[in-house]
Amino acid sequence: RARALLQQLPPQDCDERYCPDLAEEERRQLRAFSARRRQEALGQGLACPVPGPCHGCPCRKCGRRLNKGDPGVSASRLGDQFWHPSCFSCHFCQQQLVDLIYFQQDGRIYCGRHHAELFRPRCASCDQLIFMEECIEAEGRRWHLEHFCCLECEQPLRGQRYVMRSGRPCCRGCFESLFAEPCQACGDPIGADSEEVTHQGLHWHARAACFCCSLCRKPLRGQPLACRRGRLFCSDGCSRGQDASSTASSDSSDSAFASAPSPDS
Repeated sequence: RARALLQQLPPQDCDERYCPDLAEEERRQLRAFSARRRQEALGQGLACPVPGPCHGCPCRKCGRRLNKGDPGVSASRLGDQFWHPSCFSCHFCQQQLVDLIYFQQDGRIYCGRHHAELFRPRCASCDQLIFMEECIEAEGRRWHLEHFCCLECEQPLRGQRYVMRSGRPCCRGCFESLFAEPCQACGDPIGADSEEVTHQGLHWHARAACFCCSLCRKPLRGQPLACRRGRLFCSDGCSRGQDASSTASSDSSDSAFASAPSPDS
């Protein structure tokens, strides 16, 4: 319950004490925002049997009939309407509302977190609402200007090139040293600026020198291919040719070893 409350009712959305780094103007905006939400949108559902006058009314969410005496939940801000207890949930995340605390907007109920996000963006780093005029938007998420940093070295990335890693930005240097996959052909890391080809969980540079047939060196980008033991071939013929070459080399080595003079002679 405590975890669900922290998720649905983030304390930093309504209490400036949980936002120690805010500037005075941001604090003022947070106080006004929180007061307006409490006055206009905050409510607590009432769990009670459906009264006789509401017999046969549909559940506001699922539409199924509620009969007199059935357990139901009403929300005073939304008039004479009822929900099944399991249907009294956030319109956005579908989580059941802890302690029946809701925020209403345009006839829908929300948890506190997603109601706040209807009006203010949330920083993907600190999880606080953004009241500044300017923020950074990337990959469908937003950050305070000072919080858009590399997840590893914390280098500020504003105006810099970056790579997203597990939903968070990573500078090119950290990405290439820690996360870049090695090319199966040349062994070098596949950098953030390099095109990459993957096949059966293996990785290659997309350039013709790396992503090519292991026997005839034909470029394979956009072409049919076969993969055997981590090596690429343009056809079964090349694949069989590689096997024959390997067998011949093995026979030659065995023969040479057999004809070599003994160490004693």
